Amino acid sequence: MKHTLLLINLIILLSSCGRTTGSTNEKDTIDMRPCPTFMAGNALEHIKKQCAMGPRVPGTAAWQACGDSIVAWFSTLGLTVEEQNTTVVRYDGTRIPCRNITARLNPENNDRILLCAHWDSRPWADNDPDEANHHTPVPAANDGASGVAVLLELARILVAADSITTGVDFVCFDAEDCGTPQWDDTEYDNENSTWCLGSEQWAEQAVANGYKARFGLLFDMVGGRGSTFSKEGFSMQYAAPVVELLWHIANQIGYGQFFPLRDGTFITDDHVNVNQTAQIPCVDIVPYHTNGPSGFGPTWHTLSDTPENIDPNVLEAVGQSVLQLIYNDSK
Repeated sequence: MKHTLLLINLIILLSSCGRTTGSTNEKDTIDMRPCPTFMAGNALEHIKKQCAMGPRVPGTAAWQACGDSIVAWFSTLGLTVEEQNTTVVRYDGTRIPCRNITARLNPENNDRILLCAHWDSRPWADNDPDEANHHTPVPAANDGASGVAVLLELARILVAADSITTGVDFVCFDAEDCGTPQWDDTEYDNENSTWCLGSEQWAEQAVANGYKARFGLLFDMVGGRGSTFSKEGFSMQYAAPVVELLWHIANQIGYGQFFPLRDGTFITDDHVNVNQTAQIPCVDIVPYHTNGPSGFGPTWHTLSDTPENIDPNVLEAVGQSVLQLIYNDSK
């Protein structure tokens, strides 16, 4: 029954987005509505700007400056900006500040979609090949800055085009990447719940406030060289119709090499809180490397996660595919 309902939902979703057939066959064609061009160069500049501030570890001066910069960007675009400032408990019991930032386009419209990414940097490069670097904060060009950069550029485009009436919420989650480091073998009481702390706070508040969105997209590590994006497990479990639609669109508009039609694995990421707590079907656009030391790519949680290792072509593939999805979805 579960699979039958997903199939029905996919057919409905595809029909509402202008698809010419109700079938879910991978060879079917979707009618693409005209949409603007995603400027990967602008996104790359946003990455460089964030990294120039230093690692955005919660509580640091770089973190404060970057958060202020994100708020200023959204505010300059004329979006409604809200902040959720809380305190969360790290794996070792340390209490750290947490700043979730939300910007709302067309706030009067109850028909909403959610676009999100985490903006914090991991405090420890615990996957670096040099053990001497394991206690050094990660520059986080890909794992942090790239997702935020795509959000910032999408916001600029949608405001400038002034042709989308659907409500869009851009959410920058904090404290995603402070989970237990590999070098710490100490047993802690809360070590099984140490990742994605900001989205946990956000999701609980969303439920308390009655916030609803039809679907969400999470951008995590969306600029690394050699990245491809498989259909992540939790995304397929909770938001399969949106996954299938986005991957079909990406392949049809020429980005199939970045969005192969294959299943990936289950990833603990911010979308789990969005799906399970906030009850919003949310897709994780996250790389799945089948070769190399890490499934997240060679720079993951290392000091090599710098702007030099960002590929604008990957940013373009993600940004343009999502932009097309938004335009196809908008009424």
